[in-house]
Order: sequence, then structure tokens, then C-alpha cells
Amino acid sequence: MAKITYIEHNGTEHDVEVANGLTVMEGARDNNIPGIEADCGGACACSTCHVYVAEDWVEKLPQKDDMEEDMLDFAYEPDPARSRLTCQLKVTDMLDGLVVQMPEKQI
Repeated sequence: MAKITYIEHNGTEHDVEVANGLTVMEGARDNNIPGIEADCGGACACSTCHVYVAEDWVEKLPQKDDMEEDMLDFAYEPDPARSRLTCQLKVTDMLDGLVVQMPEKQI
């Protein structure tokens, strides 16, 4: 399990325990966290689970693959360093304490 903090665009924080093996997107979906739409269900075929990762987590996460990079081109106001698709972040004990912030909107 990993505790993940999801921060809505308006600043509302949600601290959630997410089981290992799920994705950060599934943790948001299963806990009704607003701001992550996940229209494609986690297939990395859209950008509606886009978040900004806290700066101190950028280097701790696995590198983005080409497919994630391509999908982020369609995200709302992507940040080259901090933007990630939560469907591509598999939860492990190593993600305990991860903080992600949702953009103003998903497109």
C-alpha cells in the first residue's frame, strides 16, 4: 500500500491508501477523487488522467515512455518536467507519499 495525496485544482487535498499493483489513476477512480476523468480506462489512449507530480517526486518516478509522451501532447497545459498520466504510474511501496495535483481541467 502507498499513501498518495491527490490535490484538486482548487487546493482540496485527498489522502488515499492505494493498493500495490493498481495505478495512481485507479486509486483516484476507486476513491471518487474529482479531477481525474480517465476516459480511456487506463489504456494510455487519452490524456484525461493528467496530473502534475510534486517536484520532489519527478526524479523518483520511472521515465515516461514514448506513448505517454505522445498523449501528454494532448493534455491541458502540460509541464515538460512534472506532467504525467496517472494510468502509467503503477503503485508500489516506493510511491508511498507521492503527491499529485490536477490541472484546471482535463481535455
